[in-house]
Amino acid sequence: MQHVPALPLIYEFSRAVEPRCRIVSGETVRVESEDALSGQIRRPGDRRDKAAVPFSNPVAGPIFVDGAEPGDELAVTIEQIESRDGQCATYTGAPKQLAEWLGSDVPHGAHVCPIREGQIFWKNDIVIPYQPMLGCIGTAPDWGVPSTGPAGPHGGNLDLVEVCPGSTIFLPVKVPGGYLYLGDAHAAMGHGELSATGLEMAAYSTVTVRRIPQSSLSGLRISHPEFLMCIATHGTLERAIAEAYSRLILWMEADFEWNRWDAYDLLTHVGQLSIGYYGSGTVGAKIERRYADAV
Repeated sequence: MQHVPALPLIYEFSRAVEPRCRIVSGETVRVESEDALSGQIRRPGDRRDKAAVPFSNPVAGPIFVDGAEPGDELAVTIEQIESRDGQCATYTGAPKQLAEWLGSDVPHGAHVCPIREGQIFWKNDIVIPYQPMLGCIGTAPDWGVPSTGPAGPHGGNLDLVEVCPGSTIFLPVKVPGGYLYLGDAHAAMGHGELSATGLEMAAYSTVTVRRIPQSSLSGLRISHPEFLMCIATHGTLERAIAEAYSRLILWMEADFEWNRWDAYDLLTHVGQLSIGYYGSGTVGAKIERRYADAV
């Protein structure tokens, strides 16, 4: 199995970076990634210093997929996400929009949390289940170079808890080879990532990458044994919800033989929403797979 190193740290989804490895469709690769804090909080007393390391969310890659061409999709199945160091870290980010109600005099809140036997020891005797996910995953666009801060049609900083082991994420190919990047692993995260900082951890992620030639479906999607999800990334939550549900309906119509209006009706009753970082407008609309398979 090939290994992709974490260093040097990359903060963009660029088609101009030399690939770190080349794989064929169906190959499994192990990817090391630094945490979203660029490794600045490792032990008690450490602080996040954006003046020293001015970026967040480093990703590893790019991974070049032989034969992948514009118009294809990459289906990236997350097999496993392991903590590299047996710990995760967090701090209390700026309250931003919440400052209207909470004020802005926020303590640093920086601390390290051990991970043992499937549990995260947060603090004050509070234990959180270890539920790893990737905050960032995406491919390189054919125009422009997005940073790892926002999300977009290429993927990017999705911050959705469903980007987790067992899920297959479908990403667009815009340049030959696809140029796949991933990182920003979290040991756990609440919906909305309220302070813009999850339980950040350096990680080893094992993924299997398949090329889907000239896919007829557009947009970011996730397939999981328990659910289907479509993702939209917009500045307004209202439009993101409408687009995500619409793309889910079209997926059910194309691949699961649903009448689109029956699917629209059903989702009114059983549809669910997942919210990425609340300031970015990323939304996942999902349905339990048992409903989708019912036709």
